[in-house]
Amino acid sequence: MSTIIYPSPIFGPVHSRRLGVSLGVNLMPGDGKVCTFDCLYCECGFNKDFPAHDKRPTREQVRAALDEVLALRHHNGEPLDCITFSGNGEPTGHPDFPGIIADTVELRDRYFPKAKVSVLSNATFVGKEEVRRALTMVDNNIMKLDTVDGDYINKVDRPVQPMYDVRKVVENLKLFDGQVVIQTMFMTGTAGGESVDNTGERFVAPWLEAVKDIAPRQVMIYTIDRETPEHGLRKAAPDVLDSIKARVEQMGIACSASY
Repeated sequence: MSTIIYPSPIFGPVHSRRLGVSLGVNLMPGDGKVCTFDCLYCECGFNKDFPAHDKRPTREQVRAALDEVLALRHHNGEPLDCITFSGNGEPTGHPDFPGIIADTVELRDRYFPKAKVSVLSNATFVGKEEVRRALTMVDNNIMKLDTVDGDYINKVDRPVQPMYDVRKVVENLKLFDGQVVIQTMFMTGTAGGESVDNTGERFVAPWLEAVKDIAPRQVMIYTIDRETPEHGLRKAAPDVLDSIKARVEQMGIACSASY
């Protein structure tokens, strides 16, 4: 099983399919995974297989490390399209997430004012007002919504919070008043002998209704790109993604598809 455990607090830059030359910010420990989901398709592997022993980086450590890297890239004339919060777990779970975002926006404006600040999140903390407020400060607050089917979420995304309720998540995403990006993984295949295909009408139609209710400024749909810890998963076909993309665009919402 091939997995990626990212350095902390800064890694990359990496060349993202969606975000270009992207400098990563990992607010989780650099020796393991800490996440409120345990997705079957996560490139960082399963939570139980990579327990973290180090502490999360502090706000001061993140700022210092980011300042150093941005200053050096600026001095050397190296390009940068995006500063992206991702890594080994859910970034919005960091207790100093709002302050770290404020620091990052300030440093971005100083060194790379044209670069975007993005956050890749599973949306488990968007019920907190301070988290939502911080997410409105970034250019791309990209929130995961793979489906609105609770059984599918428990089987594939596997939230570790017993009280997780996707209906409540949808209501919280509506609080952004359209200033949010929805990201959805579509795939086929099996896990434990059961189908994990969420490309059929049973899943797509209710998801489209939720997207319509949220009214995001953009939707990003994608499929598996790297090796997954659950080996029965398969990529969704390009024509399937294109069909879903067209249905989103018919609602007047911008949509991109990554194959």
